[in-house]
Amino acid sequence: MTREIPLFTLEGVSDADVTTHYFSTADGLGLSLLRFNRDRFIRDGGEPCGDSVMIVHGLTTSSDMFIMPEHENLVSYLLDHGFTDVWCLDMRMSNRHSYNLTPHRWTFDDVALYDYPPAIDLIRSHIGPERGLHVIAHCLGSLSFLMSLFGKAIAPVTSVIANSVGLTPRVPRWSQLKLRVAPTMVEHVLGLGYLNPRWSQDPGFTRGELFARLVSASHHECDVPECHMLSMMWGSGRPALYHHENLADVTHRRSGDLYGPTSMNYYRHVNAMVRAGSRAVKYDPDDERFAALPDDYFAYVDEIRTPVLLTTGADNRVFADSNQVCHRRFREFGCDQHELVVYPGYGHQDVFMGERVAQDCFPPMLDFLNKHRVSAPTPGTVG
Repeated sequence: MTREIPLFTLEGVSDADVTTHYFSTADGLGLSLLRFNRDRFIRDGGEPCGDSVMIVHGLTTSSDMFIMPEHENLVSYLLDHGFTDVWCLDMRMSNRHSYNLTPHRWTFDDVALYDYPPAIDLIRSHIGPERGLHVIAHCLGSLSFLMSLFGKAIAPVTSVIANSVGLTPRVPRWSQLKLRVAPTMVEHVLGLGYLNPRWSQDPGFTRGELFARLVSASHHECDVPECHMLSMMWGSGRPALYHHENLADVTHRRSGDLYGPTSMNYYRHVNAMVRAGSRAVKYDPDDERFAALPDDYFAYVDEIRTPVLLTTGADNRVFADSNQVCHRRFREFGCDQHELVVYPGYGHQDVFMGERVAQDCFPPMLDFLNKHRVSAPTPGTVG
């Protein structure tokens, strides 16, 4: 295939020093952070921003969803609006790493306990202990980061923006059925180690390509096979992850590059949470490896004072009204520092990957960051 936009390109961010920082987890994985720093590019007498931001992707995506060159992306938006030190984490669910290309038994407890603490420690080693550190997280990256924060696996950060799902995962009825049957069906009936939205591009004739053809046979909403696979893998709808009209055409066409494969055990953990009453719970309370984490991630909810902005599209067909419910549950615990923003006309993924997100979705996020920043706003920057 001929790509219109290079795979893993950094061309979406200009006028920034870009560095890659590798680190290891306590359970033996190598992960990475991309740092975009514009301190030496500050003009008009401005000073570097005193606050940093870490951005976290969801399952099967990566830092690439925040640096897309076809529209004004989140990293560039933050850099342009006074946050001159932005870090993008690629944790174990990232398609920039190969960990989902084999069957595994990791859960979000693994991510919460092993991935975020060393990532935060690495950033702190560069910016110091006093500098403001905000987190913007999406999808199951949002869920797992809040598990790490509210499970006391990491020290409190300055603020968190959690998109699509927080500590109360809720999914449409059709998705509930998929969560129950998909792991066994994929692993033991079909004999596949993972699901891959790019199977239609397999050379030759493979089981994956056949599976993708069967999926596309029931999807007539567009002519992009990768989009059909994504709707089968996540959510309920045609399409499930976004509204087509919110995406640039090239974004829709390159879905196979922006989303990667996933092994099936994460499905099992989401299913366990849904069946526990739409509540973030530990997957296996008897597993001694996770003894430091609470069985129920609401256990310390009234002790964690970090403000959280819960955001979601009004037409979310993946996690439905999860964040609306999470906001209500926070209020029931008396945690009134948390806020909620719902974007009309948006779904799950298009809140970050739509072509007009800089106008429609990012401003409330920026307002929240500025409200909670430790440093004064940077003179000479937009915002």
